[in-house]
Amino acid sequence: MIRSIFQPDRTALLPYLTAGLPTPAASPDLFAAMAEAGADAFEIGIPYSDPLMDGPVIQQASSAALAAGTDLKQAMGVVEAVVGRTGRPALAMTYANVVFRTGPDEFCRRLADAGASGLIVPDMPVEEAAPVREAAGDHGLGVVLFVAPTSSDARIAAVAALDPVFIYGVAEMGVTGERAESSGRAAELAARVRAATDLPLVLGVGISTAAQAAAAGEVADGVIVGTAIVRRVLEAKTPEEAATSLRSAVAELRAAL
Repeated sequence: MIRSIFQPDRTALLPYLTAGLPTPAASPDLFAAMAEAGADAFEIGIPYSDPLMDGPVIQQASSAALAAGTDLKQAMGVVEAVVGRTGRPALAMTYANVVFRTGPDEFCRRLADAGASGLIVPDMPVEEAAPVREAAGDHGLGVVLFVAPTSSDARIAAVAALDPVFIYGVAEMGVTGERAESSGRAAELAARVRAATDLPLVLGVGISTAAQAAAAGEVADGVIVGTAIVRRVLEAKTPEEAATSLRSAVAELRAAL
């Protein structure tokens, strides 16, 4: 289902938001607002106490969601509600500890039961991905794998050979967060991925403004925007204010793409 969002004449927009933010009950409303504004699919973060890939804004979001009572069961409930309400594909993003603590098969079963289309585990190296890939396949889930500007051509080819549902290209090195200016390395990375495979390429990390999204969309099949979305929720005084802010932000990104 997730690959259906990638069309030759349209760049897919996949906003990221932490499940359970600002509360488990209010969280699905925010995703619904983004769907109304033009989001094609969602990356739903399962809050974790040590989010290695994430910068301070998403770290704060994880802490807030956990403090609001968002455990794994609650997060799966958010995924189910988002898919049910929006009809958009959802990919769960979490860390290896969460998956392996639960058990890859049980985790993927629960995720599939919630209606998710796939799984993103950023701290899971390709060499250690087999148990999760197998469990995901058994339950009809796609797995997303990463490449970065520092990835060798051989590494990119190895990732492509595993046939991920899409390749997540890290547009900017470092943890997630907003960047005032682009390094320009995403275009070079995209060209090397294109030379290796026809699999969909989605760029994320460091993409926050409409202009940055538009530039990424010129070389990729999809764009993920996370920190700029999460920050709006953290800054909002009420869930209703957050929904209005997200609706505006996603509409602007969609128009730019």
